[in-house]
Amino acid sequence: MKFLDFPYQRPDFEQATTELKTLVKQFEEAKNGQEQIEIIEKYFEISDEFSSNVTIASIRNAINTKDQFYETEMKFYDENNPILSSFIHKFQKVIVESPFKADLIAKFGKHYFNLIEVSLKTFDEKIIPLLIEENKLAREYDNLIAAAQIEFEGKIYNLSQMGPFLESIDRKTRHQAQLKMSEYFQANEEKLDQIYDSLVKTRHQMAQTLGFKNYIELGYYRMGRTEYDANDVANYREQIKKEVVPAVTKFNQRKAKRLKIEKLKSYDRISFLSGNPKPKGTKADLVNAAKLMYSEMSAETKEFFEYMLKHELFDLESKAGKRGGGFCTYIPKYEAPFIFANFNGTLGDVDVLTHEAGHAFQVYSSRNNYPSQRWPGMDAAEIHSMSMEFFAWPWMEAFFKEDSRKYYFTHLVGAISFLPYGATVDEFQHRVYENPELTPEARKEIWRSLEKIYSPEIDYDDDDFLKKGTYWYRQSHIFGAPFYYIDYTLAQVCAFQYWVKDRLDHEKAWKSYYHLSTLGGTQGFVGLLKEAGLDSPFEPGTIKKVLKPLLEYLDTIDDLNL
Repeated sequence: MKFLDFPYQRPDFEQATTELKTLVKQFEEAKNGQEQIEIIEKYFEISDEFSSNVTIASIRNAINTKDQFYETEMKFYDENNPILSSFIHKFQKVIVESPFKADLIAKFGKHYFNLIEVSLKTFDEKIIPLLIEENKLAREYDNLIAAAQIEFEGKIYNLSQMGPFLESIDRKTRHQAQLKMSEYFQANEEKLDQIYDSLVKTRHQMAQTLGFKNYIELGYYRMGRTEYDANDVANYREQIKKEVVPAVTKFNQRKAKRLKIEKLKSYDRISFLSGNPKPKGTKADLVNAAKLMYSEMSAETKEFFEYMLKHELFDLESKAGKRGGGFCTYIPKYEAPFIFANFNGTLGDVDVLTHEAGHAFQVYSSRNNYPSQRWPGMDAAEIHSMSMEFFAWPWMEAFFKEDSRKYYFTHLVGAISFLPYGATVDEFQHRVYENPELTPEARKEIWRSLEKIYSPEIDYDDDDFLKKGTYWYRQSHIFGAPFYYIDYTLAQVCAFQYWVKDRLDHEKAWKSYYHLSTLGGTQGFVGLLKEAGLDSPFEPGTIKKVLKPLLEYLDTIDDLNL
């Protein structure tokens, strides 16, 4: 069955809550651990059926936000999921209080209980109205971004479709494209400030209702972080400031020479005067190249990608009304990962077929795990996607032809340069949630001050809107998934290690990566790293150690003549 044919039915919330009440009662009356194990497995069955329908609706809504049926369905879930969370909370509570806990740990693993214990700290029936309000505000932001219509060079484009203009070899086009995008955000500045201010205050109120000083600790628990805290992340960001920011400054100096520009501007997003490397061919050509790549990479990836093609588990092209960005999700009832993207003719199109496919491959590899253990936490999940980008390097000539060497250079420089930006997003959020009463203007000042620390060369030229600290408006994670973004940087440091390992011994590197993929979420971030033989980014000196071979490789490339 193809995704388009997957049937959808709105779950019966009343029936679901009744079933959960029954499971709680049965669990409390169980006479031994085996009975409780069977009840938990029954809960997993109910959860899979329920989440399959929710996921199908969310995918179809993202593909076409103008489809009123699925927009109505998502509003229904936004309003009712928090209520259902109350019953899930009660079920989780009796699990951790089980007199047969040793039997349950032996069956489901210690990390399952760690996650439940963390989850219990994040919910109380008192915050249900706040959760509903949070969902409503986050969807309001998503729809505002998806609705963008930007007139440029005589045509109308959404934000994703503006991407190629930002990478035009013509500097004037790049400049004007940036200004046009800023115009859209400026026209909606008051609305965006209102949405974010409401989100911050709503989340702060949640935290205080649950007994936390502010949202930061609650936000970490909601992310399922069990092995590190905000202090660990702050120390990690210091490594980025010390080791990565100077390296990126040197990259920018090299780029200025390549572009023959004395002073780079924020709209100088191209890497070469001849333009950034671009994939060659149509969407079908790229998918066929990916099919060849995954058939040759390993037996596991061959099986996985053929499954994705057979069931048409992709929606790749940018179009009007489609939500921006890219993601991978999973429909348990059909054992179906799904890849959502917005192809726009840039190298990002290939990154989707490697990055999001890395997520999809991981969940496909651990699809037989228990539902709570199919996905790792957000931090570890990004290891699979970013590492897959590097495992794909030997096949990049199929996508980029004569531009493949430009791609290798651009990809690696871009991955390293991303770390300071990711840290900017993270430190900004910590500052905001430490001070929830800040005005919108004060938040913008904080963003701009952090840009000057992490990206000291950035020059917005005549874009006065970005100069005052508004670039973060376009970072959806800040609105919809607070504290998520640093996970990309943590995973990137781990992915760099796979780049090194793969160049030394592909078979050994792939064996480690595939093993990590099958583990899913059976352990936390640090535990998974130990299992895979990777150095933790939180350990002092890790970034310096990891960066060394990457910089040595880049120094061997004569980028002036690419």
